[in-house]
Amino acid sequence: MGSLVFGLVAAICWGIHDICVRYVSQRGGILPALTTVVVVGTIITAPIALLVGDWSAMGLRATGLGVASGVAFTLAYVGLYKAFEIGPVRLVAPIIGAYPVLSVGWAALSGQPVPWDQWLAVAAVIAGVAIVGLLSSDGESSGDKRTAIVAAMLGGAAFAATFALGQAAAHAGSEVPVILVTRIAAVLTALLLLAATGGIRLPSRSAMPLLGFMGLLDCIALGTVIAAAGMARPEFAAVAASTFGMITVILAWAILRERMTPGQWSGVLLTFAAIGYLAL
Repeated sequence: MGSLVFGLVAAICWGIHDICVRYVSQRGGILPALTTVVVVGTIITAPIALLVGDWSAMGLRATGLGVASGVAFTLAYVGLYKAFEIGPVRLVAPIIGAYPVLSVGWAALSGQPVPWDQWLAVAAVIAGVAIVGLLSSDGESSGDKRTAIVAAMLGGAAFAATFALGQAAAHAGSEVPVILVTRIAAVLTALLLLAATGGIRLPSRSAMPLLGFMGLLDCIALGTVIAAAGMARPEFAAVAASTFGMITVILAWAILRERMTPGQWSGVLLTFAAIGYLAL
């Protein structure tokens, strides 16, 4: 139950974050915005991790896994930002939201038994998220749909790798230091990508407050999923976190007064019913 709650906290944070992604990515470029978001999250994390983290538990394996998780996280964000920049949401959101299959599959390959009913519940979560995304009334694509699909697949696979590697690092070391190592690796990867694609550049000053808020949300979201490593069924945190696309649609309905169809509400009910079953 605890891992699902942590995953839902992450989903809410990333859901709010994603309301901002399309605005930011279409006005200031993907990589400058992404880099600013991960830098802000790292700045917030660093004092906490340095003060209360059990750094004596961080061996070479835990550090290496944390670094790999950070690299994967940046690639996940590149895929996510690019997919949402091109759109439409109804095309890319279900693809990105399908990554729990990889997360749970990794847990199964690692020796964690996954009963058939839990597989069905995971499939129901993915189906519910897909229903909400597919029934979205978002406009036409602003680019090549094949590129959007590839970016969404990259984002989904990289999210699964981020959580699997991050939680493995936390098992090998300590959660709080792993979160900081992951974030530092994410920042360095983002800066390398930024330098390789036109040089270091900052987003517009007007976008900074929004990007700072997104960095705070990102900090909380990634931290909660990795922190779930010490709980029972930590892979379920990744399953619950995958509902962020659906949370975005719900928040747009609640805050921006965007319309939700009865079909989308059925997807929401299916998703949360399945999460509730996993919590039993």
